[in-house]
Amino acid sequence: MATAKEIIESSIEWIETSLTDVFPESLKDDITVKASLYSLMAGGKRIRPCLMYVTALMLDCDTDEVLPFAKALEMIHTYSLIHDDLPAMDNDDLRRGKPTCHKAFGEGIALLAGDNLLNRAYEILFDACLSGDMRKIRAAGQIAAKAGIGGMIGGQSIDLDSEGKTITLDTLYELQEKKTGALLSAACVTPCYLAGVAPDVQSIIQEFSEHLGLMFQIQDDILDVMADQEKLGKTVGKDERDGKATFVTLLGLEEAKNKLDEEVTGCKQMLRRLESFGYDTSDLETIVDFLAERDY
Repeated sequence: MATAKEIIESSIEWIETSLTDVFPESLKDDITVKASLYSLMAGGKRIRPCLMYVTALMLDCDTDEVLPFAKALEMIHTYSLIHDDLPAMDNDDLRRGKPTCHKAFGEGIALLAGDNLLNRAYEILFDACLSGDMRKIRAAGQIAAKAGIGGMIGGQSIDLDSEGKTITLDTLYELQEKKTGALLSAACVTPCYLAGVAPDVQSIIQEFSEHLGLMFQIQDDILDVMADQEKLGKTVGKDERDGKATFVTLLGLEEAKNKLDEEVTGCKQMLRRLESFGYDTSDLETIVDFLAERDY
């Protein structure tokens, strides 16, 4: 059985080269393109492409067909990080161990870089759909939906509107299911559309992805109070200093760890259900364990 390191390295090799050429060579001297690539190629775990890659392999889906969707999703994720780091939002100075985009290029160019990545991602999705294949059109549509007000942007909207307020645990769940969970869900569900799986299978993978998104965010909140900043690659303790509601601030550290365990269990229950359909879920389970136990 492959290790998490081997699985992640394999998925990074699959996605990384294609990310370097998302903009034409003739535009690479443009300052906005430079800022876009500065953030896009800053490293990171590439968890969303990894999840899409591993899910595609499990479903016996052609990874070449999946690649443009993974590329677009990672570009959308990166645009969201650039904007999220801006002073008007989370006001972060460090991302993936480097100065954030607005610290390196200024706020105006950082805004344009995020916009540039989002629009180029949609170009890539449109190009992938030119054949008129409804599987691809539906896959692209759900990525757009999960990046929008019903997903990631909706979560960020709740986050900003909640500043300085006391929020309930239910609101925090909704916030994080959208802000963090939506794109992780898109990563898992996109191959379902492309592989044309049975509705029951897609429903299980959707539920798996929801547990995964919450698990990922709870561990992020735990790391914000416990991690080594150099290893984490971003500012530690910032949520508490900014008075932001997190699973740790609302539940306490020990109860947050219990909630993390519950979501891990939820993920694995869904994987057992997938196995009943004949799917090999071993690589997905390895990634679940890695994400739940990671220290960065």
